[in-house]
Amino acid sequence: MTAPTGRGPLHLAAAIDLPEVHEAAPYAELALLAERGALDFVTLGDSFARPGPDALAVAAGIAPRTGRVGLVPTVTTTHTEPFHVQAAVATLDWVSRGRAGWLVDVSATEAEARLFGRRPAAPREELWREAGDVADAAARLWDSWEDDAEIRDVATGRFIDRDKLHHVDFAGSTFSVRGPSIVPRPPQGHPVRVVDATAPPARETAARHADVALVRAASALQADAARAELRGLAARSGRDPDALRVFAALVVDLGGGECAAEPGHGGGPLPTAQGPAYRGGPVDLAELIADWHRAGAVDGFHLTPLEPRRDLERLVNGTVALLQHRGLFRTFYPGSTLREHLGLARPANRYARLAQKPGSLAQTPGSLAQKPGSLVGEPS
Repeated sequence: MTAPTGRGPLHLAAAIDLPEVHEAAPYAELALLAERGALDFVTLGDSFARPGPDALAVAAGIAPRTGRVGLVPTVTTTHTEPFHVQAAVATLDWVSRGRAGWLVDVSATEAEARLFGRRPAAPREELWREAGDVADAAARLWDSWEDDAEIRDVATGRFIDRDKLHHVDFAGSTFSVRGPSIVPRPPQGHPVRVVDATAPPARETAARHADVALVRAASALQADAARAELRGLAARSGRDPDALRVFAALVVDLGGGECAAEPGHGGGPLPTAQGPAYRGGPVDLAELIADWHRAGAVDGFHLTPLEPRRDLERLVNGTVALLQHRGLFRTFYPGSTLREHLGLARPANRYARLAQKPGSLAQTPGSLAQKPGSLVGEPS
């Protein structure tokens, strides 16, 4: 196995889902294992369609127990209040000191809609357009506080520089938000947004708003085609396609230990009901990862262990260790934030340069900035 010639360094992430576990310790144990392997981030699944702990709350609970690995819980944009979602994700970024991400998802079934009773289920195309609006509004709300808006001047009693808070006045197709946020701008500026872009309705949203797009591909050729499509959509939407990382999403079953891949898996994963799945040993998985990345088909991999504890341990101690030994994957974190792990720049604040122009919050009569001690930004 020779050094990869893919575009940029290899990135790796893993799911640490334990649907029937409600204590924080087992999740923290898996996150620390991933951190030992220098994985970029771990994800925690969540859905209104099945019972289980709240992924964002679990991530917040394990954040103090970890030090470098990124934490990316699933948070749905359907039936939830966008203002509260962005505040919760921003809080996770503060709690984790800049390691938060957000796996954006939608809820499309009538059963999920009945849990809330606000509106009926909608087609996925509509839900993903709404998800794009939520992601856009969240980024604007994260920018509604400039980085140095907090003064904390005890002598004068001033906590906030009112000239550095901004209304976002966002109006989407199903909601509107005035802002500003109730949480200061996150350490990363914008926590990392992740979207599973496998299904066509999600691709436009991923191309416009995601920092990391996941694609469920059964071959390097499929992954390369998906990556090219997403980068093209990103460019057409006005984004720099190099700011989008595309990961192949695979289910991995390493129960075979060091044995070779099952028949059919030597050339790549096989399709299953759970998505493309690799079944075999850690060495062959390392070869597959290196081959796909060397070909430039993907920027990284998001791996879902079939058996979380067993397979994640074999992934880190076997596959990742081999990639590291051969110089194909890093042995230490390049920084302290998730954006730094991914090689993504911290976004500039879109409102900072507008602070002195008409229409800014600082010049709006009756704005919250003119009410000492008030930090409330309300969704409309």
